Amino acid sequence: MRIAHVAPVIYPVPPLAYGGTERVIADLATAQLAMGHEPVLFGPADSALGGVRVIGAYPSLAAHQREAQSALPPGFPAELEARQISDLLRHLPGFDVVHLHGSAHASGVCAALGLPTFRTIHWRADEADHREHFAAFPDERVIAISASQAAAVPAASLAGVVHHGLPEARYAVGSGEGGYLAFIGRMTDQKRPDRAIALAREVGLPLRLAGPIDPGNPAYFDRVVAPLLSPDVVHVGSITDAQKQPFLGDAAALVFPIDWPEPFGLVMIEAMACGTPVIAWNRGSVPEVVEDGVTGIVVATLAEAVARLPQVLALDRQVIRQRFEERFTAARMASAIAALYEVTLAQRSASDSRARSPSP
Repeated sequence: MRIAHVAPVIYPVPPLAYGGTERVIADLATAQLAMGHEPVLFGPADSALGGVRVIGAYPSLAAHQREAQSALPPGFPAELEARQISDLLRHLPGFDVVHLHGSAHASGVCAALGLPTFRTIHWRADEADHREHFAAFPDERVIAISASQAAAVPAASLAGVVHHGLPEARYAVGSGEGGYLAFIGRMTDQKRPDRAIALAREVGLPLRLAGPIDPGNPAYFDRVVAPLLSPDVVHVGSITDAQKQPFLGDAAALVFPIDWPEPFGLVMIEAMACGTPVIAWNRGSVPEVVEDGVTGIVVATLAEAVARLPQVLALDRQVIRQRFEERFTAARMASAIAALYEVTLAQRSASDSRARSPSP
């Protein structure tokens, strides 16, 4: 199957550090290649996927920002998307499936070409822009990343639900003997690192915070997080995949204290791949991802997290890793998505056959 993945123009695929969407695209395309498919990435030129062709002569927005002497104008991403549209118009005919992962600009091209098109929304799906999109492109099939996200997708648009997955070999079970709690995520009021700090202080454990300061709301870090930093509460900035192994593997637990309807939460399964239990607040996809009492705990309040910490620390790290392998591998993700492609392609084929059949 020839599969065109259309990535956002913001970061390379995979990303150098932060960028969960781009990491998922890279892992999916690589797993599809291993299955014998022919995935092609439409994305920034600084992307690098072994064995997967990349179509795109423009550097990512992140690369432009690193080279810029001053702030880029607000319209700059749209210029990169216009170049991507040009690539799509030249190269898309002949693909069996198009899988969109970014903003809405490519949907019109796919609709005009009449190609079987799928879309993964790497964000919440219940906001006004997505409702507008569902109405404008009813033939586009959405592959939701959680049942929580799928609840906002019209039934006619929903292809199915497939949780994210990771390559099994990326992480291994860690010792968990570092004696600290870990947090990975943007420094934003959606991710609530301040809650993680409060938990760590209540239970008397050090906390290590990893993740970028949110460029859309830098004042949150300056106002809320920075005053709480100390020798026992350290912000280490963004970390790479390689750095996540010791960071998560040595941690006693990952704290995932979100305050928004998280559509998936990739870091939860990264922790599980390291055998590290997860302390997660009950929002969005959390109860689908974390098996309470097996791979972590799902809590409603800080007090509940404090009270249940001994239970978390007693969980079996080998069992946590086993549940990751059973539920959240890249191979499983790619296989499930391929099955959704096949269903839609079969439906289109049957519809085309009926349209060509002469009336009795």
